[in-house]
Amino acid sequence: MKQYQKLLLGFILGVIVGLIAYYNLPEKAFPFMTTFTEFCTLAGAIFLKMIFMVVVPLLVSALMLGVYELGKGRSLGKVAGKSLMYTVVLSLIAVFIAIAITNVIQPGVGLQFDKEQLAKNQAVISINKNMQLAQAKPWTTYITDLIPQNPVDSAARAFGGEIIAVMVFALMFGYALSVCVKDEEHAFIKVLQAIFDCSLKIIDWAMQIAPYGIFAIVFNTTYRMGASFLGNVALFAGVVVLSLLIQQFITYSIFLKFFAKTNPWKFFAGCREAYVYAFSTASSNATLPIALEVAEKSLKLPSKVSRFVLTCGASANQNGSGLYEGAVLLFLAQVYGIDLTISQQVVVVLTAVLGGVGTAGVPGGTLPIIAILCVNVGVPVEGLGLILGVDRFLDMCRTTLNVSGDLVIAKLVSTGLTDEQLADAHDSTPNINA
Repeated sequence: MKQYQKLLLGFILGVIVGLIAYYNLPEKAFPFMTTFTEFCTLAGAIFLKMIFMVVVPLLVSALMLGVYELGKGRSLGKVAGKSLMYTVVLSLIAVFIAIAITNVIQPGVGLQFDKEQLAKNQAVISINKNMQLAQAKPWTTYITDLIPQNPVDSAARAFGGEIIAVMVFALMFGYALSVCVKDEEHAFIKVLQAIFDCSLKIIDWAMQIAPYGIFAIVFNTTYRMGASFLGNVALFAGVVVLSLLIQQFITYSIFLKFFAKTNPWKFFAGCREAYVYAFSTASSNATLPIALEVAEKSLKLPSKVSRFVLTCGASANQNGSGLYEGAVLLFLAQVYGIDLTISQQVVVVLTAVLGGVGTAGVPGGTLPIIAILCVNVGVPVEGLGLILGVDRFLDMCRTTLNVSGDLVIAKLVSTGLTDEQLADAHDSTPNINA
C-alpha cells in the first residue's frame, strides 16, 4: 500500500471509529475510553512534535539555500516577483469566488440563535482578547516586528507568531550569503545542506508512524465532537467547501494548463501525499517538509525554486485562508442582518487577501485575523461562535488548498525560468506535462 493510501486510510478509520465510539461508548458510561483517548493524544502528540521540531531548522536552511542559489544566479528578483504576483492574483480570485457564492446562496440569512448566550462562549471570549491585543498595536509595530531583534529568540517563539520574523531573517541572511560567499563548496553552505537533509530524514521517520498518528488525531476530534464537526451550520460549510473546490479544480487547473503547460490532473495526482497530510494536520507549517519532498521528488521541480516558494508560501500564501475569511465575514454579516454595500464588500475582499497573507500556518490560525476583520466592517465578533463547530473541519479543507496553492505557484514560477537559470538545480523536466 502506498504512503498516501495509508494516510487516507488512517484518516477514514479515525472518522468512522470516532463516530461509532461517540454514539455508543460515552466516557461517563465507559471509563476505559478516557484511557484510550489519552493514549491517542499521546500518539498524535509524538507524531506532530516530530514534525514541528524540524520545521524551524528546515525552514531556515531551505530559505537560506534557496535564496543563496537564486541570488548567486541573479534570478532571485524574478522568482520573488513572480511568486508575489501569482500569490496576489490567485488570492484575489479565491476571495472573489467565496464572496460571489456566499452572496448567491446566502447561508446566513434567517439563521436563529441566542445572541446573548453566544457572547458568553469562552472560545469567543479568548478570540476577542487576542483580537484586542492585536488591535492595540500601532501599524508601525507590524512593520518593525517583521525584523527580529534576536533571531534565536524569534526561532524559539516561531509557533507563537514569530515565524514570519524568522523567515525575514533567513531571507536577508541567504541573500547576504549569495553576495559574500563565492565558493559553492564553502563549509557553511555544506552545513546548511546537511541541516536540510537531516531534517528531511527525521520527516521520513515521522512518516513511518504517520498513519497511526493521523488516526489518533482524527479519532479524538471526532469522538469529542461527534458528527457536529462535519454538519453544524452545514450550509455555510457547504459554501466554503464549494468555493475551495472551484479554486482547486477550476482556477488552479486553468493556471497550470495555460501558464505552466502542464496537465493539471497529473499534477494534482503527484501532490496526493501532501494533500492528505495537509488535510489531516490542518497546518501549512507542519506540511512544509512533506510539500518540499513532493515538489522535488514527485513533481521534479527545481530545488532552489521550490525551497524558496514553499517556505515563504507556508506563511505568506494562504489562498484557502483568505477565501475562508471572506466567506465568514459575509456569512456573519448576513446572520446579523448587516447589508454590506458593494464598496464594503470590495474592502472585505482586499482585507481578506491581506489577512490570508498574515495568517499563521497552524490550526486555528485564521480566527484572530477574522476577529480583526469583523471589527473593521462592523460585524459582532461573538458571531464567530456559530462557526467554531465546523472550523476544525474547514481548517483542514482550506489548509489543503493553501498547500496546493504553494505547489501550483512553485510550478508556475519554475516554468517561467530559463534553462540557464535552472542549470544548478535538479532536473526540471517533469513527468507531469501534457
